[in-house]
Amino acid sequence: MKDQNFILEPFQKNNLTNDLNIKGIINRQSNLLFINYELIGKLSEILVPNKSELPTRRNNLWDNTCFEFFIAIKDLPQYWEFNLSPSGDWNVYHFKDYRVGRIEELTFKSLPLKTQNQSELFQVSLECDLEKIINKSQSIEIAISSVIRHKNNELSYWALTHCKSKADFHIRNSFILEL
Repeated sequence: MKDQNFILEPFQKNNLTNDLNIKGIINRQSNLLFINYELIGKLSEILVPNKSELPTRRNNLWDNTCFEFFIAIKDLPQYWEFNLSPSGDWNVYHFKDYRVGRIEELTFKSLPLKTQNQSELFQVSLECDLEKIINKSQSIEIAISSVIRHKNNELSYWALTHCKSKADFHIRNSFILEL
């Protein structure tokens, strides 16, 4: 399957988000998923967690700058949330339905992230085998999002689309990419 480019939009455009862009590429070949995020702009205004010496599974990564994506099997209510911190820390959660039955997806023992930090570009990329959770013949729907913590400690919320008056990445209508 060919690469799909994406651009994330801030939930609220304001002085904090005007000088930032988040874009990337996602691709699925058989059951290998590749995703790359690029955070571009005035990174001096962003709080980016330092690289962990031993990246590991951690909870509440969305309290700081974090890159996320959500995967659902087409026409089924269950879905998975993947959290990728610039530190290299990560987590995967499984939900039975919209925000119901969240548990850590323990079939993943690690998610080896690659990061690159330059003055006005921060990249996070991941190759992930979905075989543990999804059959390669199943179509999947994807939502892509990010949480950015700014130097003033405010958070901005970014996604492919925003479907409600409040930022909520779990809404199934926001799973707009098909792979």
